Amino acid sequence: MTVTSPEEMKPARVLLRPLGAAAAPEQELLCIFGTGDLGRSLGQRLLQSGYGVVYGSRRPHSCGPLPQGAQVMSHAAAAQSASLIFICVHREHYEFLETVAAHLKGKVLVDLSNNLRKDMYPEANATYLQRLVPGAIVVKGLNTLSAWALQNGLLAGKQVYLCGNCAEANRAVAEVATKLGLYVLDRGSLSAARELEDFPLRLFPEWRLPLRVAMGLTAFFFFYLLIRDVIYAYVEQDKDISFRIMVSLANKVFPIVSLIMLSMCYLPGVIAAFIQLYRGTKYRRFPDWLDRWMLCRKQMGLVALGFAFLHIIYTFIIPIRYAVRHKLISRVVDEMKNNKTTPFDFDNTEAWGTDSFYVLGILGFFLYVLLGLTSLPSVGGSLSWREFSFIQSKLGHLTLFICTAHGYIYGWNKFLRPATYKWYTPPGYMLCLVVPSVVLVLKVLLLLPCVDRTITRIRQGWERSQPREEVGEYIATNLFTPPEAIRVVK
Repeated sequence: MTVTSPEEMKPARVLLRPLGAAAAPEQELLCIFGTGDLGRSLGQRLLQSGYGVVYGSRRPHSCGPLPQGAQVMSHAAAAQSASLIFICVHREHYEFLETVAAHLKGKVLVDLSNNLRKDMYPEANATYLQRLVPGAIVVKGLNTLSAWALQNGLLAGKQVYLCGNCAEANRAVAEVATKLGLYVLDRGSLSAARELEDFPLRLFPEWRLPLRVAMGLTAFFFFYLLIRDVIYAYVEQDKDISFRIMVSLANKVFPIVSLIMLSMCYLPGVIAAFIQLYRGTKYRRFPDWLDRWMLCRKQMGLVALGFAFLHIIYTFIIPIRYAVRHKLISRVVDEMKNNKTTPFDFDNTEAWGTDSFYVLGILGFFLYVLLGLTSLPSVGGSLSWREFSFIQSKLGHLTLFICTAHGYIYGWNKFLRPATYKWYTPPGYMLCLVVPSVVLVLKVLLLLPCVDRTITRIRQGWERSQPREEVGEYIATNLFTPPEAIRVVK
């Protein structure tokens, strides 16, 4: 039995402090030159992230409203109080930095400036800044952030770039950016500053290919249908139906382009799967054109959704068009004048076809919208990878199947009619069914158990053994290998 002495039974003395007086880490102070929209927004975000902020201003006592908790003083005093300074002023106003160059020696200057156009100056803004203040360490970075994004907190996971000649300074800036919720990509030395300054000047770089494809398809099918419908009627039937260009012709083009663009979202994935099957490995890079195609599939899908919306809106206005109302009223007046009734027998097959056509169109558009919503970062970010993959892949292919069936039912009884092929050319809806049909057939082939098992193994890291032809070629070309070192593969 262990006996404890009274001294041992006394509790150890504990130093108690008020909760507010807990030993909190000292707040790191950061400096911002510039009290405009960008400077104020950046300061607000830094304060929310736990940093102290001091502003340097030409007019400390009349610089406008600043975030609560921030200090403001002259440029020289602010530069002395912090080791990391954000330059949130335009290049045209950099000259004042020369007057405080003595206070900036050894300081890290983060240049956030941008230009109005490319090649506006002979050298990058950050290079010019480094030349003005040679004793400071200039880092180019965070220039792709806007005041609007900073104010609204749209920073989580956003990628930003930085570059500089001092690795330690780059790490310090990257640490601050990471604390703001940003994903930082270091582009190396300060010589990359001009490239970083050109990034904000790019106009929808990920959207260029999808928009070009959409514009090309729209122009092609518009003129194709213009020749088949309007010009054919004028030449062969002496009818002027040019009024159909604005609504009827456009309402044929929109669904055609939408369906082709949707199928082009899934075609590169099918091509990539067959390339992996052929190569027997996933560790070889895809061709550059396929890589670029796969990277813009989201934008292609959103463009396709936009054309689907136009198709829906144009379809809704059909009953209120003047041509439709005039045709209906003329038929009624003609029947009343001639005292006759147009025979109208109920066609059960036509009823089934019409209802199926509308139902598939509604279901396809609903899934279309669902795919578009899940592609938004705010929605897709709340889904697990399995949920996101199920919606974009499984439901995506189902959407493509339903929309393709919608097109087939539209022309189910017109494919074999000679009148359908005006000037021996197929109608537009037939042409638009080619690409989605090919995608669906190839996808079915990939779903076959024998093919699916092989694809799954390849994507899990399995590699097929080296083909015999490559082995023979290697043996034939390796002239310096002695005969006894060559092992024949049987």
